[in-house]
Amino acid sequence: MHPFLTYLEERTKQSLPGKDAHMKMAPSPVNGGPNRLYDPPENVRKSSVLIPFLSHCDTNLELLFTLRSPHIKHGGQISFPGGRIEENESIEDAALREAHEEVGIIPKSVNIIGSMSELYINHSNNQVQPILGWMNQRPDFVLQEEEVSEAFFIPFDDLIKDELKKHEHWQLKDNEYKVPFWTIHEVPLWGATAMMLAEVIELYTEYKKLHCK
Repeated sequence: MHPFLTYLEERTKQSLPGKDAHMKMAPSPVNGGPNRLYDPPENVRKSSVLIPFLSHCDTNLELLFTLRSPHIKHGGQISFPGGRIEENESIEDAALREAHEEVGIIPKSVNIIGSMSELYINHSNNQVQPILGWMNQRPDFVLQEEEVSEAFFIPFDDLIKDELKKHEHWQLKDNEYKVPFWTIHEVPLWGATAMMLAEVIELYTEYKKLHCK
């Protein structure tokens, strides 16, 4: 297993950066627009996503992303595989089930590392629990085309390159926002997926300071 994944396995058992990391990639209002709601209400829906690493060897990591089909909610956006947690289902099982249903990943092929901080997505009233996992073989994708139009891997090293991080001013729900994103695809990686990824990268920064002096 890649040494960073070993670090993650231990690090996820401790207090995590959470909101401080998430907000680094959160859209921020311009000219006094509404701020993001971070604390969920009592009637929040529970979901989970799988953040799947592909570990070829000790020196090469990739991350799996999906592109949501254009006709569904949040269509045309980059995401991690995931969805609603069903009754009597664990968070980990939900993430693995959704990854299997959406892109054909066999649950037994995924080694669970641990959980990252929950993220409340206010416009859909979802509290999302990211689950870290890793595979040692590239899966044969079987896409559920009603929900996913593409599945692709990105080298993890690309995600820590400053030149791939941009920001623009976008009009979102009748308000102007400064939106940070990654240019890793023909569409930007932004929003909740970028916020969850920001926490993983925060832990990678910690790892580099400790182990790569």
